[in-house]
Amino acid sequence: MINVGVVSYTAGAVAFLILTLVLVTGWRGRLQGGLLVLASTVSATWAGGLALQTAGIWTAPQLTAVLETLRFMVWLLFLLHLLDSVHAPDQRRLVRIGSVALYGVCAALVTVSLAYPALAGWVLNPQLLAKIVFIGYAGLSVSGLWLVELLFRNTRQESRWATKFLCLGVGGMFAYDFFMYSDALLFSHIDPSYWSARGAIDALVVPLIAVSAARNPQWSLDVFVSRRIVLHTATLLSAGAYLLLMAGAGYYIKVFGGHWGPVLQVVFLFGAGVMLLALMFSGQLRAQIRVFVSKNFFNYQYDYREEWLRFTGTLSRCREHADPKVCVITAIANIVESPSGILWSGDGDAMYPVARWNIPEPPPLSQPIDSVFVHFLERTNWVVDLDEVERSPEHYEGMRLPKWLSEMPKAWLVVPLPDEGRLRGFVVLSRPRARVEFDWEVRDLLKTAACQAASYLGQLDAVKALAEARQFEGFNRLSAFLLHDLKNLIAQQSLIINSASKHKHNPAFVDDAVRIMEHSVTKMNRLMQLLRSGVAGSESVHVDLSRLVADVVAARAGREPSPELINDAGAEVIVSADRDRLSAAIGNVVQNAQEATPKDGKVVVRLTLEGRQAVITVRDTGSGMAQTFIRERLFRPFDTTKGDTGMGIGAYETREYVRSLGGDLQVESVQDQGTTFRIALPAIQDDGAAARGSNEQREALG
Repeated sequence: MINVGVVSYTAGAVAFLILTLVLVTGWRGRLQGGLLVLASTVSATWAGGLALQTAGIWTAPQLTAVLETLRFMVWLLFLLHLLDSVHAPDQRRLVRIGSVALYGVCAALVTVSLAYPALAGWVLNPQLLAKIVFIGYAGLSVSGLWLVELLFRNTRQESRWATKFLCLGVGGMFAYDFFMYSDALLFSHIDPSYWSARGAIDALVVPLIAVSAARNPQWSLDVFVSRRIVLHTATLLSAGAYLLLMAGAGYYIKVFGGHWGPVLQVVFLFGAGVMLLALMFSGQLRAQIRVFVSKNFFNYQYDYREEWLRFTGTLSRCREHADPKVCVITAIANIVESPSGILWSGDGDAMYPVARWNIPEPPPLSQPIDSVFVHFLERTNWVVDLDEVERSPEHYEGMRLPKWLSEMPKAWLVVPLPDEGRLRGFVVLSRPRARVEFDWEVRDLLKTAACQAASYLGQLDAVKALAEARQFEGFNRLSAFLLHDLKNLIAQQSLIINSASKHKHNPAFVDDAVRIMEHSVTKMNRLMQLLRSGVAGSESVHVDLSRLVADVVAARAGREPSPELINDAGAEVIVSADRDRLSAAIGNVVQNAQEATPKDGKVVVRLTLEGRQAVITVRDTGSGMAQTFIRERLFRPFDTTKGDTGMGIGAYETREYVRSLGGDLQVESVQDQGTTFRIALPAIQDDGAAARGSNEQREALG
């Protein structure tokens, strides 16, 4: 069978041990904090010793009595030191005289405890000696209550919130001791039930002492108690008390309900359970508990780390599932337990309600930018408390509330959203689910959150503007690419027109002109497709790169220096690409090489196979380029060295298209010696060609 006393004192020992560990981790070396650590340590040792003694593991009554006296001594010492710090100088002498008297009583009790066997056998009657001990402990209990009363009464009114839980906890502990020893003095023995319950009762006062330690920074103790844990603990304790009460009521109904008793009990308990679930899921009740815990158990109303994590988390998570502007309202409203709100924003001449949360669609409203109300918010960045405006309008001198705000039901706060010296908007919040005291702490937190929210809205506007700019950039880039292709087509047509008068009777010239015109018509059709769709829309097909490079070289043969083709790859090299775009890309490289090379120079176009890559090398003996120019300007769009005749996008378009095919374009150049462009494209292995290559390899190996 479980010994109740063992469980009770074990609970007390564990509670004081945890308190000791928490206090030690936050102790900064000051005397008040050290005395509290000592009192908690002695109490944990005392409770542990009584648990062992009750369990029969440790039998040392003299040492137990010593621990009992030491427990009184350290708590009295701690209270006396606190009193010494709050008393006026003329009262400290009285406190110190009382301290000496209390220490003398404690020393006498320790002496009696150690010499108990000798005194009980030789000097005094055991019953008389026990009564003397009971009188001593009862006197110490009364002294403790006296010190607690002095501490609370002499603490300034504005500082009592920091020590009231200590007075309640330690005072309750001394009050129970006085009750137990008074009963023992009356009946000449300690009641076993009272003695067994003492450890659990002491364990209950530990949270109260911890709260006071957290509220007194002058003790040099940094005790952190999670608000979430306190809230959950309070909720569970409340639910447990509710269930016990309902269980008692159900038992009463069953016993006294007669024939209908069992049925009524089941119905009652079911209803009680449903009511409990409804209360636990009630946002208003949770808000009231949260506000009560923050007000009465912590230095500040908010745990700023958790509030900031919740605020930023609301903004970041909500972006994927809801309107980001609604997220701004939600994040700000959660700080003050407000259930709804409206965001006003706009540019130009007026602000409009651009988002709402848990509020019906308002009628068409606007607030002029140059109104007195908006100017007040922009000038002061002050959170407007509508209740305070009604009570003390002098605090808002020069501000007039808009008519729509005065008529808005349940309107409570107006939170401005300042961003870099200008007002981006403001949020109107409705009254909270629980009564929130709107003080400087709440106001400062709202102002800080409002600045972050304004920055967030500014970022949203910037992202939107960037997206629009990118759309225009894409349109402008498409236009530039079209102009570049048109320029090349016009150059080809001009070349034909300039040569027609001289070579119009030459059949070879006529054939070349017809072929160039066909090529021009094909490219113009592609440009028309681009203009209609706004996108390239081209599909990749299998292209014979050997034939395509030959056609490009032939098309550029009319300009000096005429390019020379060297095909080391064979008759057929297949790549996947859009034929026109790839032809334009290679042609652009060849054209640039011709323009950079004098007429007596050379432009060599070589096609090779390197593994699974087809490589086109365009080498010229022209003027070359500096490495800085290649690195910083060659592939920068709309940057050209050709004056009015160049667009500055040919090299950029070529590289981007080659890369889109899975290839790469590299440049090597030396000034006054020439340049080499190397275009590498993934080649498609033809099964027949691969088989022929394998047979030839086997024949070569014999």
